[in-house]
Amino acid sequence: AETPYTYDQNPENGPKGWSKLDHQWKPCNNGKLQSPIDLTNARVSRAHDETWKIHHKPADAVILSRGHDIMVSWKGDTGKMMIHRTEFKLVQCHWHSPSEHTVNGTRYDMELHTVHTSAEGQTAVIAVLYKLGRPNEFLTTLENEIKTVGKEEKEIGIVDPRIIGFHTDKFYRYVGSLTAPPCTEGVIWTVVKR
Repeated sequence: AETPYTYDQNPENGPKGWSKLDHQWKPCNNGKLQSPIDLTNARVSRAHDETWKIHHKPADAVILSRGHDIMVSWKGDTGKMMIHRTEFKLVQCHWHSPSEHTVNGTRYDMELHTVHTSAEGQTAVIAVLYKLGRPNEFLTTLENEIKTVGKEEKEIGIVDPRIIGFHTDKFYRYVGSLTAPPCTEGVIWTVVKR
């Protein structure tokens, strides 16, 4: 059975207590490279990486609610993303509201995480920070599925990750961790603003 955790700020199963819920979750409170972070001008600089290439393509997907978020998981070949000559495959995406990352102390209305894995088991996440405003094509495409999502996987046909609209010209990059248990470190984060 899955160990229950929550994002509520209570001490037992909230973020401050995650490391006590499972011995494999120790990094959640004791790790050295934990995410999310505040992307301050003093801490990070905007990066430009000629090796960062995204070659996503449409594939069959499912949607489900995991209680703490809504996840779209691709079942087919979604193409690849290259970072420093390492190939990563897109596996799933999910949303957090409000954002987990902040920029100079500013929290955004929503954050999309697109989770990629390499053949060697390394994880790379592209996080897209959103402010409320004009409609987003990716969210609009999934609107009906999001409104009726349940805890069981529901096939939603072909979903095109290219319409997420990644902008690879300006971004923040750092090495951190998963933002939920087991809080595994060594995750390559690329954070873009919309």
